[in-house]
Amino acid sequence: MNILFLSELFYPHGSGGELATYLWAELLAESGFNVKIVTNKFFNEPEASRYGNMTIYRIPLLKSYDSVKYSIIGRFNVLFSNFIRKLLVWADVIYIPRFWYMAIPVTKAYKKPVIVHLHGYIPTCPLATRYDLSKNEICRRNSCNPKCIIAHEKAHSRTALETLGSSLLNFAVWPYIRRLVILSDAVICVSNAQKNMIMAHMPSLARKCYVIYNPLPEVAQLEINSKDMGYFGGLSPLKGFHVLYQALKHVYSRITIHATGFYLTNKRSIRPSTNTKIVFYERLQKEHYQKVLDQVSTVLVPSVWLEPSPYIVCEALLTRRLVIASEIGGIPELVEGCPGVFLVPPGDAKSLAEAIDYVNSLDKQTICELSYMNRTNFLKKFSNEKSLQEFIQVLERLEIG
Repeated sequence: MNILFLSELFYPHGSGGELATYLWAELLAESGFNVKIVTNKFFNEPEASRYGNMTIYRIPLLKSYDSVKYSIIGRFNVLFSNFIRKLLVWADVIYIPRFWYMAIPVTKAYKKPVIVHLHGYIPTCPLATRYDLSKNEICRRNSCNPKCIIAHEKAHSRTALETLGSSLLNFAVWPYIRRLVILSDAVICVSNAQKNMIMAHMPSLARKCYVIYNPLPEVAQLEINSKDMGYFGGLSPLKGFHVLYQALKHVYSRITIHATGFYLTNKRSIRPSTNTKIVFYERLQKEHYQKVLDQVSTVLVPSVWLEPSPYIVCEALLTRRLVIASEIGGIPELVEGCPGVFLVPPGDAKSLAEAIDYVNSLDKQTICELSYMNRTNFLKKFSNEKSLQEFIQVLERLEIG
């Protein structure tokens, strides 16, 4: 079977959604599917590369990394090119994991089924987050709050002109994206929590919506070498660093936090209190990220938004780490039955501080035992084989193959 992926970014670019896209492509290719990916070309990347049954085509779709979200909109020279036409003819199914929704009506002209894979909340929210930064709370509205988009752009240090342009673009494009997603033949969510939120605002998708958990990355088990803790969310207000920073002011234990994703020219340390220290790192490549993870016994995930299925939680459990996380979104689904996971109310700095103190009070043997059970119990529930089989079942329901 031939599957065509249309994705603005492809690993190692992007974040969790792009990692999931790469893992799906790899898993399907290794299982005998013929996979072709069309994505953006960045500096020094080849126009095409092949790995077994997986072929990646990189075409210049954007001028900057920041414009990637809507990079395909208006690019009719790409959508109606002979290159895309030949790929659509070749494909048995088109798989859209991100913002290539403008391709859906083009695909329909070729009578090919379309699977949309949602890694956020884009059909119900132009920012894909369902979090209102202007109010610092989860959004329950059916319509978007303009102040939220402005607050989002300011949080990302956009200029006034950039903020205005982004706001106009989001409001102009989002209604059409909703309609385009409805045209798809199947919609895959990555957690029940995500599906429930989307169904609450778009019940019309109910009959074509499925929950399939993301493939698991291959990560090595790591020994516990210290009682340091790690935070890997950067300064994003959605990831909750501001909550963590406030919590550390109330932590009684003497601890060190390794925090990645901070764009600093040099590593530096600051102390939010006399007992705690934060060591900051820039955004790290995979090998350096693993080195930081190797230094910690516990991973902190103080997110305030409805994380659909954060890979950092999966990687922490697979590498045998304890986890302190917000009880929000798809996180409780991932960690259910894992005794070395401690959930706290999102945005509650006091509860987070108490959980940090408690975990820090555990001796090394207890930490090792809990982290071992975390991995064991997690792998009883999730596997790539199960996710693959569920994906194939979706194809069968669409009468593909």
